[in-house]
Amino acid sequence: MPHAVNDEALDRIFRAARTHNAWTDKPVSPAVLMALYDMMRWGPTAVNSTPARIVFAVSQEAKTRLKPHLAPPNVEKTMSAPVTAILGYDLDFATTLPKLFPHYPGAKDWFADPAVAEETAFRNASLQGGYFIVAARSLGLDCGPMSGFDIAGVTKEFFAGTKVRANFLCNLGYGDPKGLHPRGPRLSFDEACRIV
Repeated sequence: MPHAVNDEALDRIFRAARTHNAWTDKPVSPAVLMALYDMMRWGPTAVNSTPARIVFAVSQEAKTRLKPHLAPPNVEKTMSAPVTAILGYDLDFATTLPKLFPHYPGAKDWFADPAVAEETAFRNASLQGGYFIVAARSLGLDCGPMSGFDIAGVTKEFFAGTKVRANFLCNLGYGDPKGLHPRGPRLSFDEACRIV
């Protein structure tokens, strides 16, 4: 079957990609983090809402602030990762719609109901989280996305004074294969899909 991208890229992004739990000490430069965001931001979201907000915890001080909010199984792998991305969703995303969706000047009013705004922000920021992982892998980074943290605590620690809420964490760096678990199975097409 022909592909729009080559098999090496498909392997890197999907087929051979793994969730990493151990890391080499090779740092991730700010330029790579900027390139990662520059790539992921082009992925589609509803009304171009782009509600994802990211804090890249790189410094020892930032990791120390994050540590007490982690579930015990996530402490070691997070503290040893060169970067931990804290991916959040902005409940105030609609304030950017005059810039991001200019052909409908009143679009921000569609999200005046807080429940609609929250559902839209969470769904679309989660979608952007998928783009984030694909972009990171495309740039040669390994990823360790995870839950297993105190959402309220991380929100307060890193997004205080905003309407951004923490969604999930993703360790980034250059993975050490010694930390890999055996690859888990996936559902087949017939188990997960229907064509109607």
